Amino acid sequence: MIEDILLAVAGAAVAAAAYVGAAARVVKQYERGVVFRFGRLRGDVRPPGFTMIVPAVDRLHKVNMQIVTMPVPAQEGITRDNVTVRVDAVVYFKVVDAAEALVRVEDYKFAVSQMAQTSLRSIIGKSDLDDLLSNREKLNQGLELMLDSPAIGWGVQIDRVEIKDVSLPETMKRSMARQAEADRERRARLINADAELQASKKLAEAAHQMAEAPSALQLRLLQTVMAVAAEKNSTLVLPIPVELLRFLERATPESAPAATPPAPPAPPLEPLPPVEDLTGSSVEPSPRHTRGDMAA
Repeated sequence: MIEDILLAVAGAAVAAAAYVGAAARVVKQYERGVVFRFGRLRGDVRPPGFTMIVPAVDRLHKVNMQIVTMPVPAQEGITRDNVTVRVDAVVYFKVVDAAEALVRVEDYKFAVSQMAQTSLRSIIGKSDLDDLLSNREKLNQGLELMLDSPAIGWGVQIDRVEIKDVSLPETMKRSMARQAEADRERRARLINADAELQASKKLAEAAHQMAEAPSALQLRLLQTVMAVAAEKNSTLVLPIPVELLRFLERATPESAPAATPPAPPAPPLEPLPPVEDLTGSSVEPSPRHTRGDMAA
């Protein structure tokens, strides 16, 4: 009799242990348990820790509540200003309602990935190239809003969306480099011209001050001489005051213009020899008058 009782107790203990082993479940701290009984969702979500289900009747599904980092594959598109680019991004999201994430959508991770790719291509087509390169914060917010609207119904919350990289064609990169170089050269010229303008104004003010006080010019001349003499060279500087040159210029007498010497008289012309006539008689040439006789 006692042996039968002991056998019954042992069998009950074994059955209880088997039942507990089949029904016991452990939910981790970052997980939530969703129970389906005969295919129907139980209203309560199992918290972290030890929990029990009905074996062969209940099915426990564990849902990770951690933030998921999902890279979005690079999407190629044409911007609003007709430039072909390749843009990739990354999405940070988490599950806020474990039951909705299992019931509303078949695979919430795949759904978020496809929605992210579609939204990224839409953002590329609506934006300019300058916005993609310099105004990423606004584009990130736009992507987050586009993803968060349908994800709320899936029990998923979009935590953050970031555009990682924007790839441009090589021709576009060279064009942008030339544009940036030209812009830097233009700014350098403007800065140089502004410096020349300021320097000219300061020099004009200094000239007015030296005109009012001539001794300042002498002091400046001596300072220049000291600066030249401080260097190790063989240059000899002899400063000559400008006033001395002006004094010498005023003291020089004006010389009268020299008279033009008279032209020498022309030499007298010699008489020509007589010319013999072919008939035998000689013909005397008429005397040739000189300039002096003609003048008389």
